[in-house]
Amino acid sequence: MDAPANQSPINPLPPVVVVLFLAVCIPELIFFAGEAGLVGGAQAVGWRSAALQDYAYNADLMGQMFRASVYPAEHLMRLVTYPFVHGSVTEAMFSGVILLALGKFVGEVYRGWAVLAVFFASAIAGALVYTAVAGPNPWLYGAFPGSYGLIGAFTFLLWLNLGCAGANQARAFMLIGFLMGAQLLFSLLFGGGMKWAADLTGFATGFGLSFFVSPGGWAAFLDCIRQR
Repeated sequence: MDAPANQSPINPLPPVVVVLFLAVCIPELIFFAGEAGLVGGAQAVGWRSAALQDYAYNADLMGQMFRASVYPAEHLMRLVTYPFVHGSVTEAMFSGVILLALGKFVGEVYRGWAVLAVFFASAIAGALVYTAVAGPNPWLYGAFPGSYGLIGAFTFLLWLNLGCAGANQARAFMLIGFLMGAQLLFSLLFGGGMKWAADLTGFATGFGLSFFVSPGGWAAFLDCIRQR
């Protein structure tokens, strides 16, 4: 065992969370450098817009694909690329903070593949639900639905632990209640549209999927129920 003097005061982040965070940050660094004129010349100012056009999710486009039963790979890939392009540095910063904070908690319990499963399944489910409710704004981008999936996984762990301890399990939903309340208020004040529906779907997906990908999965849940 390492001596206390040799131990890092900061617990290392799970590698899979670091990879996801870098996938959010690296495009932003490129866009920032281009917009600041550091690289790319005059055309670099449009890199963000071009990336959103090529990699963001478009509900209208998906609706056309459903109706025609034709699914080109270059458009299907938007389901897993849209979390890594953002409309602004601020948006990327907030989603990255949630990804790091909740990813650390979840990644210390879940296996790496399970973290990826929660993140991407939540992003995909959020996009598909958004297809049905998007309204006049068909574009969806940013890591929020996937990050909210990690909030769902974290909530599941807290909910399970509270249940096993015989405590009030409703307390586990305080975080998502606060976040969704703030987001709905923001949408009403500033016209954020229906993107909150994708985030809420991401949360529900992360929570539900955790019954199967968390350590022990469904068996752990049943054991907890039997102990009560």
